[in-house]
Amino acid sequence: MDDPNGKFCHKCRKALPFDTRILRSEYCPWCGADLHCCANCHFHDTSAYNECREVGTEFVRDRDRNNHCSTFRYREGTPASTGAAADAAKDKLKGLFKI
Repeated sequence: MDDPNGKFCHKCRKALPFDTRILRSEYCPWCGADLHCCANCHFHDTSAYNECREVGTEFVRDRDRNNHCSTFRYREGTPASTGAAADAAKDKLKGLFKI
């Protein structure tokens, strides 16, 4: 189902069935997550200032919700493999603190 050259949802990581420009009001048809958000943007980088590689962008508090960013460019390709690794690490941490 993953399209190596297509768009995917940041939340459920499923390939999106359309290859058009993502409007601000668009949402994932499978999980309902907002699509025009920092988490789906090509410029989103947690290690950069304001978590964005694009210079001069405003601070966005909720990065997985719709926003009005004018430099938004949808991230294309496959879901990052670090997402699965991060989820596994979080599960291990949760297991450590179980009582």
